[in-house]
Amino acid sequence: MDKAILIEQLNAETKDKRLQAVAGLKKLIDKGEITVPCKTVYTNNHVHTKYSFSPYSPAKAVWMAVMAGLSTVGIMDHDAINGAEEFIEAGEILGIATTIGFEIRSDWDETVLAGKRINNPDQVSSAYICAHGVPHTQIAKADAFLSKIRAARGQRNRKMVDKINALVSGLGITLSYDNDVLPLTYAHDGGGVTERHLLFALTLKMIGKYGKGEKLVEVLSSLGITPGQKPLEFLSDAQNDMYEYDLLNVLKSSFIKDIYIDTNTDEAVPISDAVNFIRSIGAIPSYCYLGDVGESPTGDKKAQKFEDDYLTDVLDTVKGIGFPAIAYMPSRNTLPQLRRIMTMADEYGFMQISGEDINQPRQSFICEQLSDPIFAHLTDTTWALVGHEISATQDINNGIFADEKKLREEGLSRLISVFKQIGLSGTGT
Repeated sequence: MDKAILIEQLNAETKDKRLQAVAGLKKLIDKGEITVPCKTVYTNNHVHTKYSFSPYSPAKAVWMAVMAGLSTVGIMDHDAINGAEEFIEAGEILGIATTIGFEIRSDWDETVLAGKRINNPDQVSSAYICAHGVPHTQIAKADAFLSKIRAARGQRNRKMVDKINALVSGLGITLSYDNDVLPLTYAHDGGGVTERHLLFALTLKMIGKYGKGEKLVEVLSSLGITPGQKPLEFLSDAQNDMYEYDLLNVLKSSFIKDIYIDTNTDEAVPISDAVNFIRSIGAIPSYCYLGDVGESPTGDKKAQKFEDDYLTDVLDTVKGIGFPAIAYMPSRNTLPQLRRIMTMADEYGFMQISGEDINQPRQSFICEQLSDPIFAHLTDTTWALVGHEISATQDINNGIFADEKKLREEGLSRLISVFKQIGLSGTGT
């Protein structure tokens, strides 16, 4: 079958068709009809798929990683893990190491950080956290946990759609959660539904009514929205093939404060409960450092202060709750911010995990900063994460943080080295 057709089928409606496309592409690779880039030092542990919000199915995400020259790639969906098995299988077919996980919001009201902006742009006393290296035997248990979160989020989503409809009532546009939003999602197969989905539905409605280009920019102005210079250039170009995502970013940056409804503890799990659950399934709970933001890489967030002013309080709390790891994204922070979080992570004894938050077509799967020697340890910890997942899949008691006595006696650096070799070898302990 033709390469272009197979690549298009990577986003087919069913998992079977998507994996058939992966297998078809692998045959073309083996025949020499497709040239795959050599694997590099680059890794990425934080790629979203259509099981949360992304242009990519799990199979397509793996394909993109391979064609970018990544040596490993990790799936990280909001409130969902049901894309993990497809992701793993696609990785096995294409010969790239994978890791799986999920991302959730958590409630910090019972901590000293109550009332503070932590790493959630939209809500105080709330933070995003990740579960990395979920053992494959624990996917169903993780999904049962996440399904309750998705149900609570669905109720909140419907209320936010009502707020969107009130904002755009003058345009004669009305969104239906069931008819306009859910068809854009993988909710039917255990996928999460995010605020981006709600605003993407609005994006498509607006393009359908006003087309692309100057007319739509005028409509934005009537709503009180003035895009910045670069977004304005994107939206003025009717031939822009990423138009929908560029408009989504402008709408999210402009409207989220008006439509957002705070989560409750049915959706944003109390942080201690969340960490205890993640550890109970043999995965690695990681706090996601954001740091004060100047300019958003995707243009969908405004400049905003987060945890930098009280980072010691944050890390004291994180350590006390039982997090063994800190995650951060080198492309999102200044070098002084990165040096500070790396130094403090070492002082607190946290494993450091990196990953670029991929959910937009303009984003590169490659984080160029990882070629800098000061970030070499992030490649090592990625392979240790791969090794952890292999070992914990065989037995959740074999994970890198499963044996606290061994961790104390041997030290984290030694265990990272051991699990790195397991990851590179592809076999467990």
